[in-house]
Amino acid sequence: MNILINDIPHTLPPEAKLADALRLISATPPFAAAVNRQFVPRSNYESHELQTDDRIEVIRPVTGG
Repeated sequence: MNILINDIPHTLPPEAKLADALRLISATPPFAAAVNRQFVPRSNYESHELQTDDRIEVIRPVTGG
């Protein structure tokens, strides 16, 4: 299936989960993830099923002053 992760196209196998997409980009904490603009709790990454053309955003905290 084709998806976008931070506006970059990627291909995952059918029945892929959000955790699979995060592993694909080697995401390392801390970060938050949203699918189609809906926040997904970290506890659901392994069970959240992806669909073709989903848009995943991986957001990292910004610090500074």
